[in-house]
Amino acid sequence: MEPKKVIANIDEKMGFTPEIMNMMGELNPELFEHYKKCDDGIQTDGALSAKVKVLMSLAVMASQRCDACCESQMRSALNHGATKEEIIETMNVIFITSGAPGVASCRRALKLMEGGEAGAGHGCVPGRRPGGH
Repeated sequence: MEPKKVIANIDEKMGFTPEIMNMMGELNPELFEHYKKCDDGIQTDGALSAKVKVLMSLAVMASQRCDACCESQMRSALNHGATKEEIIETMNVIFITSGAPGVASCRRALKLMEGGEAGAGHGCVPGRRPGGH
């Protein structure tokens, strides 16, 4: 599948396009076929709902201390209908498994839950949708 179609598919599922996808589409189009297979496994319902898998991804990204990745996963979780209570429980799991540094990695992401915009400038933050949305 060509990168533009994969990016459009990601945008549809996550509700935004992570900027890193635009960058990788230009730099390494072959990566997208592999990425799409992985993305489909997380972004679609199976034995676990996509929302649960995205919240799990948020916890993993927090353990890796990737602030921008946490922000991206939080956007996806909210787009998949995660509630404030589900996100707070996820933060509890992050604290138990990764400690305070893991939770701190979610600082910008948590601002999204409150309706605020998080930072910009990293390759994982959302890109602009076609049409300026």
